Amino acid sequence: MLYDILALVLAIFVAPVAGGLLRGVDRRLTARLQGRIGPPILQPFYDFFKLLGKSRLVSSRENLIWAWAYLVLTVAALILFSLGQDLLVIFFMLAFAGASLAFGAFSVKSPYSHFGAYREIMQMLSYEPILLLAAVAIFLETGSFMVADVLSHGGPLLVFLPLAFLAVLIALGIKMRKSPFDIAASEHAHQEIVRGVYTEYSGPFLALIELTHWYELMLILGFIALFWAQPLWLGALLALGCFILEILIDNIAARLRWSWMVGVSWVLGVGLLLANIVIIQVAGYGPGL
Repeated sequence: MLYDILALVLAIFVAPVAGGLLRGVDRRLTARLQGRIGPPILQPFYDFFKLLGKSRLVSSRENLIWAWAYLVLTVAALILFSLGQDLLVIFFMLAFAGASLAFGAFSVKSPYSHFGAYREIMQMLSYEPILLLAAVAIFLETGSFMVADVLSHGGPLLVFLPLAFLAVLIALGIKMRKSPFDIAASEHAHQEIVRGVYTEYSGPFLALIELTHWYELMLILGFIALFWAQPLWLGALLALGCFILEILIDNIAARLRWSWMVGVSWVLGVGLLLANIVIIQVAGYGPGL
């Protein structure tokens, strides 16, 4: 009971703070790589509270409802993850959250939002198969889809699932909306007048979207930490290293066409996962089916 309460506190209150700090590290490190001083680490929080103080303008009521659905479903998925629940349920809930963002963009008349929504759906079609197959690979190794069982697994999953881990890194780049896969909206917002799926959001509603991104980032980094769950601090270092790697790739790669994103994720990402699943079965690792 005490563990569940602590997990809820971490998921609801600590996760967005950690996510915001990581976003600050992201912006600072990106600026240094580009030869700039960059904003302070706490700049995402300054921006968040500044957006909350802006006028409450919204294009349509449906647009606002879908933004709240995006937040609620993402937080619910993170709570289930922190409570050690089923990975498949968590990923399905995360998929509905991403769909809510696309539906919100479709609910307005802006053609920029519609283009962003189409591309958001393409992103989902790219990373969802990777996440689901990664969950299957973990099941074949641990005998369970439950996060709690994965945490109590004896050895590091990375040793048995290295190819699956590489595939998840591709999904992480897409989920973080980093180059070369920032398709639905540019990560570097200051370089574009319109931002695709976010075009019609402003003020406190844009703050809502940014807050959801912080929760989403912590959830996907938590999933990466599962690949080295014992000891968990090594898993946290592994997730942090992957986060830094995505920032470096973002600064040396140009944005690719959506067709490249789909090709890389389906051919390379899904291919790596299927190869790792075959290796597990042939080598006889894990409890088997």
